[in-house]
Formats: sequence, C-alpha cells, structure tokens
Amino acid sequence: MSRIGKQPVIIPEGVTVQISDGSISVSGKKGKLQENLVPGVNVVIEENKIIVSVKDPEDKKQKARWGLQRSLINNMVNGVTNGYEKKLEVNGVGYRVALQGKKLILNVGFSHPVEYNIPETVEAVVEKNTITLTSFDKRLLGQTAAEIRSIKKPEPYKGKGIKYSDEVIRRKAGKVAGKGA
Repeated sequence: MSRIGKQPVIIPEGVTVQISDGSISVSGKKGKLQENLVPGVNVVIEENKIIVSVKDPEDKKQKARWGLQRSLINNMVNGVTNGYEKKLEVNGVGYRVALQGKKLILNVGFSHPVEYNIPETVEAVVEKNTITLTSFDKRLLGQTAAEIRSIKKPEPYKGKGIKYSDEVIRRKAGKVAGKGA
C-alpha cells in the first residue's frame, strides 16, 4: 500500500477542482493547471478533499502510479495557491546575467552571449548574479531551471558555472606540479 497515495489532498478555499474523462483541472488565484490522469487510478472529490485510489490493488504498475498521481495533484493544488520558486547562481569571473523582457541574456565564458527565452507562465527576476524563477507549474519551473543550468554546468575545480542556490559543488584538487623526488 502506498503511504503517500492513501493521504487525501485537501482543497483550500478559492481553489476549484474538476474531473472529466481522464483529466483533472485545478484553478486558483495564481492560475489554472490541467493534467491527464494516470491509467488504473481513481480520483474522487469528497467534500473538500481529493481522494486517490487504485482500481486493482493486485496490479504492481497501478500501485506504483498511485502515489505518483496523488503527488502530481498535490503539486497542482499547492501551485495554484502558493506557487513555487527556484534560485540559480551564476559564479565565475566575468560571468554576468541580464533580463530583457522575457529573454535571459547569459555571458558565461563563451565567445558570444547566450539567449534563453523564458516560458509564458514562468517569471524571472535577476539580482546581481542570482536568477529567481517563480511559477505555479512545478514541472515547468523545474524544467526551465534545469535548461538554464545546462547552458554552463558548474565545474569541480573552480566552481564556475550556473548552479542551484542550495546545490553543493564537490571540489577537486588541481594538478600538483613538480612532484619529482
């Protein structure tokens, strides 16, 4: 039995949830999200709770997807009420980041500046060398942060590159010259 799947998702005030043939839509003060339901999982609204159950408790695939579906619904409800935030840091001598409208301009050691178009529902704020991304869609926010980080991943010798603010870069020692005996 899934410990996560058994827990109901509580619907806060101001959030409306609708279930229609194979999909669920959640709307709140931040925005509206829609998701297809995983096959083999029942989703029912009772009072102010969303209850997720499995159709066949003997099927391993359905049991595995049970907790996943509950987590996806919970992320949707939390997103339209509170929203999510990710912070990225740009480290390196001469590395700069700027925001022009919905376009992020990154100078990260290449011969040219790299431009990244930010999706519609994601908002970006740049302060010095910190990029703060906010959105109500957790999946899109994580994907956007990962794509920005992949432009110049942090390297282990000096730590130069783009990293998450809570990420720890394991450092390596460089070459030791003149080690002859």
